[in-house]
Amino acid sequence: MNGAAFRVAVIGSGPSGAYAAQELSEQTDLDVSVDVYERLPVPFGLVRYGVAPDHQRIKSIVGLLADIFAHPRVRFLGNVQVGTDITVAELRQHYDAVVVACGASADRSLSIPGEDLPGVCSATDFVSWYSGHPDAAVDRFALTAEKAVVIGLGNVALDVARMLCRTPEELRRTDVPEHVVDVLANSSIREIVILGRRGPAYAKFSNKELGEFGELSDVRVQVDSGDLADDKDALQRAQEHPLTRRMLATLRGYADSGPQGDRRTVRFAFSRTPVAFVGDDSVSGLEVVHQRPAKTAVEELIPAGFFVRSVGYRGLGVPGLPLDPRSGTIPHSEGRVVDGTEVLDGVYVTGWIKRGPSGVIGTNKQDAALTAAAILEDRKRATRPRQKTVVDPMDLLKERRVELVEWPAWQRIDAAEEAEGRPVGRARVKLHERSRMLAAASAD
Repeated sequence: MNGAAFRVAVIGSGPSGAYAAQELSEQTDLDVSVDVYERLPVPFGLVRYGVAPDHQRIKSIVGLLADIFAHPRVRFLGNVQVGTDITVAELRQHYDAVVVACGASADRSLSIPGEDLPGVCSATDFVSWYSGHPDAAVDRFALTAEKAVVIGLGNVALDVARMLCRTPEELRRTDVPEHVVDVLANSSIREIVILGRRGPAYAKFSNKELGEFGELSDVRVQVDSGDLADDKDALQRAQEHPLTRRMLATLRGYADSGPQGDRRTVRFAFSRTPVAFVGDDSVSGLEVVHQRPAKTAVEELIPAGFFVRSVGYRGLGVPGLPLDPRSGTIPHSEGRVVDGTEVLDGVYVTGWIKRGPSGVIGTNKQDAALTAAAILEDRKRATRPRQKTVVDPMDLLKERRVELVEWPAWQRIDAAEEAEGRPVGRARVKLHERSRMLAAASAD
């Protein structure tokens, strides 16, 4: 750590944390240094482990984020668990400001009977596995069922369904580990149902992601025309929202297109409310109530052996800071963390842990700018500087034998992943085991 007059710690290296570091490090009238703490040995958070692997154009933003971490005023401190390796209280002693940008990594449950049966999992769990997250066990999924149901009408639900449809050739154009390619290539799943509680006019996914199903290799897409029957609410919403009109037109195109490919079938099922999972030793089906446009409810059993719930995310927070258990966000006032009625001096929040899981990657840039503005405003208003220690927290972490991964060490991991892909003709293959990441980081 240099002798900067204003020192900031950022917790989390995803887009929200990176953009906060950028906003602060680029201040030309302030002598500032920013340390970005990340619990994993690798940076980029949601971009690396949340964006679907087959969306390479979106994932290419890592180049821009890398430029932020390579800035001379910014340090990347990976493989550091805030709350265990170093506490928030200690960070507050060492820095003028602490910015929490840890995202929303936990899933929301359906809270219905049978949700803990084997064969039922969260989208968080499945996405982490196919993205090569080090916390996901290699053998977590076998995909031996013939039918899968993805519960949810957001873009993540579509990501899950689309990944279940990809061919081995398509998967090898991504950076997913080889064990993921092998499992997906040998999957027994032939039918995928995308199921949601609401009607098609209220789906949360984008028309762009919806349209990608029409481009999948040898895949049949089905939509029940009965689910698209116009009702007063749907017609009004379509009139008021051009994006909804385009999405409904895409769905009608699928409903009218007739047979397409036969390798796998993707079927959309709207207006189905999950009631209970059924099964003995493992899940065998889902009981739903189908609310038809005519407002008549029909009970229905959807048989399947694999279910992925994708009904939202919530933050887990950081030990030592408040968390709203209902929203899964850290309470704040214009980015300043609030504990009860007290505004915590020098503690701020940005990203999903601040506002909930909403918006696109670019939304985090706007949000980070607002939080940075609050930090700078508080600094100008302060009658005297916050008292902080002169000890470099990196020295403290080394004393505690934390295996720090700094930016050059991450670059060695990055190079090792490219080397991992070369023997199998791939641009990159992710290292998915923390031990291998740390070994690559320390390699000469």
